[in-house]
Amino acid sequence: MRNKLQGIVVSDKMNKTVVVEVQRRKEHPRYKKRIKVHKRYKAHDENEEYKEGDKVVIEECRPLSKDKKWKVKGKMEERKS
Repeated sequence: MRNKLQGIVVSDKMNKTVVVEVQRRKEHPRYKKRIKVHKRYKAHDENEEYKEGDKVVIEECRPLSKDKKWKVKGKMEERKS
């Protein structure tokens, strides 16, 4: 089973690569307050179909380059409220 993460595309300026920011909540070890932390991953986008602001799911894969070890699986469905 490969790891999957959800995030938002923050950059699509590279060829066949997007930068996805994944945000999660973490508890501070001493003060027990829950804080938001984020990390940016470079993900492979073969057809260059994802643009800035898209919510996407990324999946871990074999290393494709020095920094790229994730692939974009698809867009997340937008909720209609």
